[in-house]
Amino acid sequence: MNYLAHLFLAQPNPASRMGNLLGDFCKGVNPATYSRAVQAGLYNHRLVDRFTDNHALVKEAKRRFSDKRRRFAGIALDVLFDHFLLRQWQQFSHQPISDFLSHSYGHLQRGLPDMPQPMQRVIKGMIEQNWLLQYQSLEGVGYALDRISERIRFANDFDGSVEEIEVHYPAFEACFAQFFPELIEHVNLHGPEAVD
Repeated sequence: MNYLAHLFLAQPNPASRMGNLLGDFCKGVNPATYSRAVQAGLYNHRLVDRFTDNHALVKEAKRRFSDKRRRFAGIALDVLFDHFLLRQWQQFSHQPISDFLSHSYGHLQRGLPDMPQPMQRVIKGMIEQNWLLQYQSLEGVGYALDRISERIRFANDFDGSVEEIEVHYPAFEACFAQFFPELIEHVNLHGPEAVD
């Protein structure tokens, strides 16, 4: 899952939201240097990723990508699932998306000094440019994926992958509609931050 989904599946506080995004920036980081609340968020992130990567529906969705792009299908689906979460937001939350993003960005801003440098750069850009809201449109999804393809350190054919998303869009949307409630239930039952 991508940033919006991880924030959605976090607890509504700075430590949890930081920890739930820290999972993408852990290289060279010792989790033990963080508070238990941040660590719980990090472990929640990993639980979400494991469940997602091993889910039959997600594996089936990845196979819809062409051979030349399948290696990066997981990345494409992560961003696309944030797109679907935005489009279907009212089915999953009573809080307006603008309020959710405002609170999330505020929490992440407070955690900036404690984040690894690469994470600080990404989070600052996310907040300043409101990346997450840009995922509402397929054009925004395509732009995000093309930027990711530029950061991959070796030659790849990931650029333009939104074309394949457009071809299979209804199938991907159906996948998300079935998968995401299962993910929420899994996190609520097994997540290290689950509230009794």
